[in-house]
Formats: sequence, C-alpha cells, structure tokens
Amino acid sequence: MDIGFAIMGIGLAIGMIAIGAGVGISKIVSTAVEGIARQPDAEAKIFKSMMLGAALIEGVVLFCALITYIMQSSLITVIEKLPVK
Repeated sequence: MDIGFAIMGIGLAIGMIAIGAGVGISKIVSTAVEGIARQPDAEAKIFKSMMLGAALIEGVVLFCALITYIMQSSLITVIEKLPVK
C-alpha cells in the first residue's frame, strides 16, 4: 500500500465533500429564490423547505467529513507502526 496515494485520496475526498455541499446548497437556494419570485405568497413554505433541504445536505456533509477524519486517523496509526527505513 502506497501511503502517499492514501493521503492524496483523503485530501481528494475532503475536497469533493466541500464541492458537493456547495453545489447542492447553491442549487437549493437558487431554486427557492426563483420560486419565491414566482409565488411571493408561498415564501414561508418555500423557505421552510429550503432550510430543511440545506440542513439535510449539511448533515450528510458532516457525516462524510467524520468518516474522512476517521480514515485519516487510522492512516496516521498505520504510518506510525511502519518500520523506519
């Protein structure tokens, strides 16, 4: 197992988590703003749905970040146990 690739993979995972969250939340907000512009009377209902969707995306992001942190911690433990050349 090449440790360098594992570390690079963890970094890519963190970056993809951030990009995915940004794209998802921006899509929710843009659609909500568009919906409020078309139906100003439904602003409260659209806002609640938008916040619920954003909270669910953030929940998934935090879960993925936790898994990535656990992977990083276990990788550090493996690196510490490797014999020094």
